[in-house]
Amino acid sequence: MGREATDPRKIVAGMLDDARLLAACAERDMGALFRLLNHRGVSTRRLAAAVDITQGRLYDYMNGKSRVEKLTLFEQIADAFHIPGRLLGLARRDWEPQAVKPHQQRTETPPDGDDLAAMDAFRTADRQTGGGRLYQAVVQHLSDRVAPRLVDTDSGPQVFAAAAALTEMAGWMAHDSGQDDLAALHFARALPLARTSGDLPLAAHIAASSSHLALQTGDTSRAAHWARTGLGLAEEGPRIPTLTARLHTMHARALAAASQHTPAGRALDRAHGALVASADSEHPWLSPFDAAALASEAALVLRDLEQYDQALSHAEDAVRLREVGRARSLALSRITLAGIHVHQADLDAAVSVGHDLLSTSPTLGSIRVVHQLDELRSLLEPHMTCGPVREYLVRFDEARRARMLLLADIITPRGGMPT
Repeated sequence: MGREATDPRKIVAGMLDDARLLAACAERDMGALFRLLNHRGVSTRRLAAAVDITQGRLYDYMNGKSRVEKLTLFEQIADAFHIPGRLLGLARRDWEPQAVKPHQQRTETPPDGDDLAAMDAFRTADRQTGGGRLYQAVVQHLSDRVAPRLVDTDSGPQVFAAAAALTEMAGWMAHDSGQDDLAALHFARALPLARTSGDLPLAAHIAASSSHLALQTGDTSRAAHWARTGLGLAEEGPRIPTLTARLHTMHARALAAASQHTPAGRALDRAHGALVASADSEHPWLSPFDAAALASEAALVLRDLEQYDQALSHAEDAVRLREVGRARSLALSRITLAGIHVHQADLDAAVSVGHDLLSTSPTLGSIRVVHQLDELRSLLEPHMTCGPVREYLVRFDEARRARMLLLADIITPRGGMPT
């Protein structure tokens, strides 16, 4: 392979709409970026020389032993490979051309598979790092790669499904960034797109997300409404047990939050029954809902119903089943487990889980996790007379301060947008 073919600037220039590169930049994972360029034929020697680091340091980044943290090194990487500053959260670089007007931008149509590949890449990165730093990359993909095709008469209905699925994903990432009003706007835009595509399971999936958001904002009646709406849509389409299970679970959570004990228990039973049913088909756009997810949600339902022994069993299952690669889900499951231990007055167990929790991806870009950590702290505060609790809260506060410093780039004033 010739030198020009492995010129990292030329490779990057041809990948500026590649979901893998966008995800690596959005989460500031320079090890992933280096691996991506190395796989495209750029030698490690050339990569190290380009950004003025040793090959040993490069290998540490590529193997995940350390991460790039210094602003100056991010700037060196952006300038060495001609990565636009906005992709790395930097100011526009001196070599970047002035922004072009919208009508001058490229609008060529990628195949549907490109949208699915982007969705998978964003989803994988989101599970590990949280949605806060991925939001802008998803919105940019929608704006640059999907939106122009919505008005192209040659586009089929599948482009509306892609737009709906990615818009719903943007809503989740806004929610993960603490921007619930923005999340609601994305969900509201996603649903008519899904209906236009004729994809009823996708519409039902978006209704489930709207139910979740309503529950998080304390509107239990609206959460129940969206869950029922989703169940109605799901019944009209092909049988997808995981989708039906998720909708029954959201209905159970809304009913439990409203202290409707018997209906909540029945809805949760229906969720368990649905998950083991056989499926008519797979669906590429839907987020997976598995036994770990159901266990996590069931723990919350039973906690709200004050059935703490059963809640504890499900919470322990959720932590046990949740794979390490799902950092945010694991953190949320551990928060639930620790909280249930507090409700049962088992403070030693709560503190033990709490220590595990603090080591769960401390750089996770999720304001939602921070808010739930704060709720856990509020549960523990009345027990400050207990020595282990008091010592844990000291460590907790130190870890929270460090976490907030790392999240400073995605925390915005109320009503603003993540940057």
